[in-house]
Amino acid sequence: MKRSFALFAALFASVALQAESIKLKDGTILSGSILSQTQYTLNLATSYGTVTLNQKEIEQILPDKHRILLKGGTQLVGVILDLDEFNLKLQTDSGVVNIDMPQIANIEVYDYDQGQKQQQQYVEQKIETAAQAAQKQEQVAQTGKVEAAGGLSFDSDIDKVFDAQNATVVGGRVVTTTPTAPVQATPQNPQLLSDEEAFLKGVKSGTVSQQEYAAAAKTQLASKKSAKKETSAKKEKDFNKSLSLQLGVMPLDLKLNVSGINGFQKETDLKDVGGTSIAVSGKFLWRVMDGNFWLGPTLGIANIDGASFPDLDPDVAAANDTAASSGKPIPYPDPTVKTSGQILNFGLSANYYINPQSLFSFYLTANAGYEMLTLNYRGTEKSQSFKSNGIAGGAGVGVETRIDDLYLGLEVRQQFAARSDELEDSSATNTVFSLQANWKF
Repeated sequence: MKRSFALFAALFASVALQAESIKLKDGTILSGSILSQTQYTLNLATSYGTVTLNQKEIEQILPDKHRILLKGGTQLVGVILDLDEFNLKLQTDSGVVNIDMPQIANIEVYDYDQGQKQQQQYVEQKIETAAQAAQKQEQVAQTGKVEAAGGLSFDSDIDKVFDAQNATVVGGRVVTTTPTAPVQATPQNPQLLSDEEAFLKGVKSGTVSQQEYAAAAKTQLASKKSAKKETSAKKEKDFNKSLSLQLGVMPLDLKLNVSGINGFQKETDLKDVGGTSIAVSGKFLWRVMDGNFWLGPTLGIANIDGASFPDLDPDVAAANDTAASSGKPIPYPDPTVKTSGQILNFGLSANYYINPQSLFSFYLTANAGYEMLTLNYRGTEKSQSFKSNGIAGGAGVGVETRIDDLYLGLEVRQQFAARSDELEDSSATNTVFSLQANWKF
């Protein structure tokens, strides 16, 4: 998980800081930030200065592409559409692919830049040319000849701005010629990849056609998905042991009958000694007959939250009265009873998985065994313990999802245990909410 988060942070930073890359028709590639652009020009801020480009010079504004190297040794290349710490969405030539972050071994950003020296030379030359053009503009302005803002005359250099052919005139009328349509790629006339496209797609040469690459990539991706699904299913089928650890909370409705305690004989109400209990348990299960049913021993322990109420012990009152009559300080100004305790249970537990091959696997769970409850009663002067032991059981539902070799999940179950003696008026059912970590092997 830490590796996935670090990879996500590095990738997010690289995407956020990616500059625009512009490929010119003479093959030069410039990297920088686009300041502004019109129908005819584009202003680009580079590391060596700001340069103004004619739109006719620009062949393509290159997309930000990344090469995604997977842990299995394969790769995908495309444009990142969206990402978070769990998932990356990549637009490839064969469609949109969703990639889980734990599958990614490394991510490489395709560097369109052809080198600092070459880019610096181009930008400096372009700036110098613009300065010379401005100087020439001033000279021409003195002679009265009108030129365009970019230093191009409307008479002789119009074709340098507009990508158009001169019209053909016959008999005083313009004859419109139908431009030749670009050659479309067909199975009989495949369109070959350029060297740049070949690099981005991870093939050795540009002699591979786009149709051949797309077909091969689609087949490879489909086989990878099928193989991954089969591998995951096979691993789940091969598991036959499971160790689960659970941490949960249990609202405990526990009532103590204090009528048998000295000083409380006249009390008609019950003392609430329950509260929110913290429960920890573990299960070690075996798969039964290679099916979805698992069975094994379980052990759990929970605390009983502390409670308090006034202590009516007559011996405590007598000690206070004796001290007061002799002029001594009262030894027990606030006599209080405090309670706490623990619950220990052990027995058998069973899980039945409804959809074990799914991303989120749901299961039914049940347990039965023996429970021992001990409540510690600590009065101002006297202390004692109350016990309630007996058969207990429970049933509930759970859900878990797999992260590498670990299954994490949630479980909710209802626990049943009949209380006895001084605790027999307590509720026999309590709900337990648990977080679970499960290792299958």
